[in-house]
Amino acid sequence: MLKVLILFLLLIAGVVLGPLLAGHQGYVLIQTDNWNIETSVTGLTIILLLSLIVILAVEWLLRRLLRTGVRTRGWFTGRKRSRARKQTNAALVKLAEGDYRQVEKLLSRNADHAEQPVVNYLLAAEAAQQRGDEIRANQHLERAAELAGSDQLPVEITRVRIQLARNEDHAARHGVDRLLEVAPRHPEVLRLAEQAYIRTSAWSALLDILPAMEKSQVSDATHRLALQQEAWLGLMNQAMADQGSEGLKRWWQDQSRKTRHETALQVAMADHLIVCDDHDTAQEIVLDGLKRAYDERLILLMPRLKTGNPEQLEKALRQQIKQHGATPLLHSTLGQLLMKHGEWEQAAEAFREALRQRPDAFDYAWLADTLDRQNKPEEAAQMRRDGLLLTLKNAP
Repeated sequence: MLKVLILFLLLIAGVVLGPLLAGHQGYVLIQTDNWNIETSVTGLTIILLLSLIVILAVEWLLRRLLRTGVRTRGWFTGRKRSRARKQTNAALVKLAEGDYRQVEKLLSRNADHAEQPVVNYLLAAEAAQQRGDEIRANQHLERAAELAGSDQLPVEITRVRIQLARNEDHAARHGVDRLLEVAPRHPEVLRLAEQAYIRTSAWSALLDILPAMEKSQVSDATHRLALQQEAWLGLMNQAMADQGSEGLKRWWQDQSRKTRHETALQVAMADHLIVCDDHDTAQEIVLDGLKRAYDERLILLMPRLKTGNPEQLEKALRQQIKQHGATPLLHSTLGQLLMKHGEWEQAAEAFREALRQRPDAFDYAWLADTLDRQNKPEEAAQMRRDGLLLTLKNAP
């Protein structure tokens, strides 16, 4: 630019000085309707040069004025940003103190000038919800959605979290379903989905997200197993409520073999069938479970079974005693089954064997009943006294 200006000045100098040195300045006539302007070539050149200088001066002045305006606006903007930064830091301190009114006030005051305005509005929305101001929470959410543009994930996550806090469970589930389509392995989305599905009894949906929870390492294996069992129990309850015992059995048959071999589910299924007064099917499940693995929960269900084939239960119990030893639970359960069949002497022996290994108030009571049936009132009274003393001893 400087070189061009120098060349231009040299050209002007040549045009001006050339005719002067040669003694011929030339003649220029500019004629209009009312004016006639006469000058020399040198004079015209000088006029053009002065005009250029004036234009450059005006340009410089305008540029200085505009630059001053930008600096002024920048100063005001920087001041607002600095204030927003200080208010955000103060809000975080208030958040730790649990002062949600101040948190919302500080975060939203200059949120548009904060480093992360969307985050400020989202935190302000949650703070407003914490103090029960749903209108302000919705306003902050809408403003955050406007500023977020195409990245609506944090806004929708916050929206679902607030809906759960308001107990708007079905709205939260709808939001969770949409979030899972966008971010199926997002840890916070999965945690929110767990809450929404449990509250709305969406047990099949809860089972569907368990693999994603495992891959994303959301909660530990124990918690995920508990969720799985809760979902299965929920599905059992739904089947039983809709179609009773028949619907429950059809649902059970529709499950995979691996699922039907889960001991916890076998226990729950047998318990549901007992409630439905389908003792025969419940007994089949209990015996099938004991063939595969010993579990005390299955043993505890046996005294509740009322079937026309109790011999299978006694046989299974004696087989368990041979395999796993004479445990108090097995002998006590055997004694209860023998009592139902009127085999008082054998039942008494089973209860005595259980009591030899550990004292139990219920076994004392059952043994006393068998002794009464054998016309041994004194010994029966002694067993009841021992059971009462044990109960008083264990009472808090």
